Amino acid sequence: MPPDPTNPFAGDNSGIQQRETAARWALRVGSYIVVIITLAIMLHIFIKGAPVTFQSKWPFVNTQFLTELPSQLHVIEDKQGNHYETGVNGADAIKKQLGDNFRSEKTIAYSGGGILGPIVGTALLVIVSVGVALFLGVACAIYLSEYAKHGKFLEMVRLAILNLAGVPSVVFGLFGLGAFVLTAPVFVDVPADRSVFAIPLGFTTLSFEGWDTCVLSGGFTLAFVILPVIITASEQCLQAVPQGFRETSMALGATRWQTIRYSVLPFATPGILTSSILGIARAAGETAPIMFTAALAFKDKLPWQKDLPPLPADASIFAHWEQSVSRFLGIFTESVQALPYHIYTLAAKIPQNEYSERAQYGSVFVFLVLVASLAASSVLLRKRLRAKYRW
Repeated sequence: MPPDPTNPFAGDNSGIQQRETAARWALRVGSYIVVIITLAIMLHIFIKGAPVTFQSKWPFVNTQFLTELPSQLHVIEDKQGNHYETGVNGADAIKKQLGDNFRSEKTIAYSGGGILGPIVGTALLVIVSVGVALFLGVACAIYLSEYAKHGKFLEMVRLAILNLAGVPSVVFGLFGLGAFVLTAPVFVDVPADRSVFAIPLGFTTLSFEGWDTCVLSGGFTLAFVILPVIITASEQCLQAVPQGFRETSMALGATRWQTIRYSVLPFATPGILTSSILGIARAAGETAPIMFTAALAFKDKLPWQKDLPPLPADASIFAHWEQSVSRFLGIFTESVQALPYHIYTLAAKIPQNEYSERAQYGSVFVFLVLVASLAASSVLLRKRLRAKYRW
């Protein structure tokens, strides 16, 4: 564009405009590339995994895949080349039915049954980790934002939190192994041999012998994985609330905590829920931390199906109540399967074939749907709260 002859101060801006256009298109192309790659990955998973999860007949969902525990898949071939897929219990019956027409049989580990165990285990780990991380993260953010004095020490704490977010997940797994699996305190009558030390309390003993590999160990480890993200995001949300809200509340006679509770936290809650979305996605997708602390490759029972000694026929209501409580608490002291570790096992621990690939992509598809559902629920809740609290 030539300069305006009527303006003596106007210069030739054609070069600047060309650079602006080039920068804009470079950014646009980069964004398109990211979107295209993401859609290609999602489409590939959908094409491979949806046929495993859905079916053409009512109820249009493969309920067997979603409601059964993983098992060994038996593939039996007859002399005509027909293949029969079955579990452990049905293999002998099919071979007996085929008789002389039987040709061969092969077994594929973890590729039969369904993924109910990994789904339940993933849900338990996410509930424990997000609950612990939200409580500790929001409490830490409130202290850093509302109570702590600004200075070098506070800056060092914030720097440490940011550095913690960059620690590899396998390091958190080793931390969880040492801190929770082997050292965490428990109340016992007789300390185990591996106990680091024990504190007698008279009626019981506080022994630092760990929780073993269980939901609690894995959940607390995952909580520390997502804790830096929640602390940082929550602190920024608290700082975004106008200072006038605090001053007005305290001018009316409210205490510092009452001001935080009624004038600050409600307006910061939508942003805090946003950080929880990131926490849910990362906690559900981590493999290395739970590999050391909670996950099993195979388990033939759900966490609440723990074997307990039967009660006598004349047992009191209190005895039945105590057993029910023990069964509920036992859920969190059991090792579980988890979808990320299950997918890792299918992809890296067994020979690859069409049957293991089918189970692998089906598990990945269900996993993405679960994470997307949790994230969508948090987004909807955040929108409702944001519409309720405006300033």
